[in-house]
Amino acid sequence: MREVVITGLGLVSCAGEGVAAHLAALRPDFSPPLERGRFAPYAVHPAVALDLDRQIPKKADQRQMEPWQRLGTYAAGLALDAAGAKADADLKSRMHLIVAAGGGERDYAVDGQILTGLAKADNPGVFLNERLMGDLRPTLFLAQLSNLLAGNISIVHGVTGASRTFMGEESSGVDAIRIARERIASGQDEIFLVGGAYNAERPDVLLIYEMGGFLWKKPYRPVWERPAVVGRAGYSVPAAEVMARHAAGNAFLMGFALAGERAHGPDEHFHLENFRKGIEATVIRLSGSSGGRRRPRPGIVQTWAIDGGIFPWDEGYPCDPDCQPRPGTWRA
Repeated sequence: MREVVITGLGLVSCAGEGVAAHLAALRPDFSPPLERGRFAPYAVHPAVALDLDRQIPKKADQRQMEPWQRLGTYAAGLALDAAGAKADADLKSRMHLIVAAGGGERDYAVDGQILTGLAKADNPGVFLNERLMGDLRPTLFLAQLSNLLAGNISIVHGVTGASRTFMGEESSGVDAIRIARERIASGQDEIFLVGGAYNAERPDVLLIYEMGGFLWKKPYRPVWERPAVVGRAGYSVPAAEVMARHAAGNAFLMGFALAGERAHGPDEHFHLENFRKGIEATVIRLSGSSGGRRRPRPGIVQTWAIDGGIFPWDEGYPCDPDCQPRPGTWRA
């Protein structure tokens, strides 16, 4: 195995620009910048203001990028500068690219117009299709992909080797670095430009975290000085609570993804057969009984047959109040 070294770093965040600014942010007396008005009552740590012309010289390139793409392309330029590779066209032609990034950003003005008009439309379906076709820019779907960031880095900085992109946040960024290191160590490749970008100063991102109960509304305190909060993370978990509240009943949410399907990681996928099974899942309602024990009683029951049988829990199956479904209970 060959030794792998990092020859240049490019960092941009609320702490500042460059390695020195981020090392200073590790000092105990560091106080991060706060923006309290733009997303009140929530405070955000805004990204440092950048002189984009230094790393993205063409105004046309700057205009067609969303903030997360500008951050990633700018940081890539910093890394190339630090490595002394910015002016080496031959080296960059052999340099491979691995990029991790989250989804693109919404056009909030168009979203608002569509939602307002949808409530008044005579035919909501036709109205929605017409507005989606006519109002959204052609790159909307591409903006959801880290491919677009990789393409901008390649065009702006001239990195023209092979590229690989991951969709996701922290885990995808870690995997990007891991894969680059392993390929160099094994002798498969010589040099990579690796990185990721994410912009959290977005109303849609704050909405998701607020639905999970994770946003801090009190005066600022460092994360490690705040009390622990039990939250509901993600898109579907908060939705289950809202459904339960409005339906005046309990909501039961089950995931049917398998461990090997890499949820929220590189190469994330979901087998359609498991999706079908999820729709047809058996839902069991637990009711109290004497002696402090519970047994399942069918509530809303939808089942599917496998190997000629239908598999809700057997009546009388003993289950303590805090038990969870176990392997073998759901025989799908």
